[in-house]
Amino acid sequence: MIARLILISVLGALLPVAPLFAPSAMAASPASEAVTDAKDAAAQLRAAIGKLAEAVSADDQVTALTEVIRGYELGLAALREGLRQASAREGELRARFEDQRDLLASVLGAMTALQQSPEATMLLHPAGALANARSGMILSDVTPGLKSEAERLKADLDEISTVRALQSAAAEMLGSGLASVQEARRLLASAVTDRSTMPIRFAEAPEELQKLRDAAESLDQFAAGVAGIEMDVGAPREDFEGAQGSLPLPVVGSVLRPYGEADAAGVKRPGWVIATAPAALVTTPWPATIRYRGPLLDYGNVMILEPARGYLLIFAGMAQVFGEIGDVLKAGDPVGLMGGKEAPEQEFGAQFVADAARGGDAGQTESLYLELRKEQETLDPADWFVLNPIVEPQED
Repeated sequence: MIARLILISVLGALLPVAPLFAPSAMAASPASEAVTDAKDAAAQLRAAIGKLAEAVSADDQVTALTEVIRGYELGLAALREGLRQASAREGELRARFEDQRDLLASVLGAMTALQQSPEATMLLHPAGALANARSGMILSDVTPGLKSEAERLKADLDEISTVRALQSAAAEMLGSGLASVQEARRLLASAVTDRSTMPIRFAEAPEELQKLRDAAESLDQFAAGVAGIEMDVGAPREDFEGAQGSLPLPVVGSVLRPYGEADAAGVKRPGWVIATAPAALVTTPWPATIRYRGPLLDYGNVMILEPARGYLLIFAGMAQVFGEIGDVLKAGDPVGLMGGKEAPEQEFGAQFVADAARGGDAGQTESLYLELRKEQETLDPADWFVLNPIVEPQED
């Protein structure tokens, strides 16, 4: 009798909140799109790694290896975004479970009572026939909701299972592919050094440039001095100004600090700070002549490119730089690699998945500084470069 009264009470309490059991307005599996994107990205990664053997035997190894590394990094960034979305969906589902914990406990209790007390299924109410009829109406109203809720719970649990399976597969695949891309980077550094077909505008850096570097007290002073040095031929003659608003970023990463924004120390820089993964590849977004490459002050390695007469494109913070002063680069040619140390092969995949779940710039431990100058003035890169779904500004 007590169990019967408890069951009737629980079902009566559930009736006013029946909308919670209504079918969700969301898609049947909101995580499915993120999972699909992540699987596509994983396929892109495998395809890039699979091209390594072809790149080694290619006539132009620099171009082929650059394509392998950049393809791997773009696939990695896409996979990161897919894993982030999938993990966010898992967190959303778990939060919903927590919010409805008491309600779900009531549902399970009611269903258990129905199963364990055969006489309770008749809902015989001690108050008489009228109350008995009312209890029957409650059961007929709530039973479809119970079934709907059970189906929704199963779908949610299936989504979580799918996300976990994706994360596990991604970690395994990434760990096994890390050695291949590391070998590609090593081969690229060697191939750039051996490359003999690079056009050269002038043979050696003028002595004036060396003196300027030794005397420079800031990047701004050095860049202004470089702009004032007359070279014998000059920059490639493409329509650089016509490319304004369409340039690709030189590295896969996230814009950590935009133009003119102060850092934690209150220092404002007339360029972008881009957060990147360790050993990320840096390429030139436009045909350009190398005006300077090498260490400068405390900026690490600096690369100054001249994409057009009067313009300078500056990258600072790389661990390695490629090419020689006077080389003329094509758009997309490699100019260097970022520093930092990737996790060991057996840990890389799991660490990448964990960083992706955290979002933001987690795992992007290196910083590339990008500055664009015209004559003696700096320009906001936001007016020149395109940000895409993979390379985005970070939100505070």
